[in-house]
Amino acid sequence: MRSFALAASLAAALTLPSACAAEDPDWRTLDPENLLVIDTSKGRIIVELRPDLAPRAVERIKQLTREGVYDGLQFHRVIDGFVAQTGNPDNKDGGVSAHPNLPPEFSGRLPPDSGYVAIVTRSDGTAGFLGTLPVETVSAAEDARRAQGTTETWGAFCPGVVGMGRGDSYDSANSEFFFMRGAARRLDRLYTAFGMTVSGLEIVFALNTGEPPAQPDTMTSVRIAADLPDDERPVVKANRPASVDFLSYVGAIRGLKRADFSICDVRVGVHIDGEDAP
Repeated sequence: MRSFALAASLAAALTLPSACAAEDPDWRTLDPENLLVIDTSKGRIIVELRPDLAPRAVERIKQLTREGVYDGLQFHRVIDGFVAQTGNPDNKDGGVSAHPNLPPEFSGRLPPDSGYVAIVTRSDGTAGFLGTLPVETVSAAEDARRAQGTTETWGAFCPGVVGMGRGDSYDSANSEFFFMRGAARRLDRLYTAFGMTVSGLEIVFALNTGEPPAQPDTMTSVRIAADLPDDERPVVKANRPASVDFLSYVGAIRGLKRADFSICDVRVGVHIDGEDAP
């Protein structure tokens, strides 16, 4: 959680790119079919889902959401600096939904037109953003060696990233999911990352802690934004990672962090229509 706190303090000084010009081509409107709206006992959390990286996980999250399985479930495992876990029908580790377990989607192979924007380039790979989700990839040299026309890409488990929970078996993900409350890069390529918290990260950090918490918070309502009435549907805009504003912001953070800079030190700016710009 220290890296997130430092990034937050740096961002406070440098300010995330502003969303005041909502019509600016450097901003995109997030697809309501891939926005998970979670109302909790502490407030609202909104997640951008990435079916391009983890199609089976996203399909399962949408299925259980539309079945109403998640409504009322507890955050049954919340650890400072690590994760906030929920989505278990039994409100504890070990239970599953009525659907079969999922195969692992620890990485995906994305085409050149995926929209990925590299922020960090190293000899062994790159780090950047797939929409709002921080990810890493293999190197250009590895791409050339494989000659498959796609790039192996995986989620970087930074604060706000959302992943599928699982047991000891790699293919045991089912209904549980977790929010990162700190950077834990040891989870990369060991768990399926399927989304990014675009609003309400402060709610994730405010959840009562414990395994289980003495007074667990709950998800009172979970919906796909596309299923909400027009007057209740949030319209969320995100800064394009290739925009001049965003790259300038990244450059400022990189200059302060120097050799310690990582993809977890920056976040894509987001604005929700009807709310004050950041």
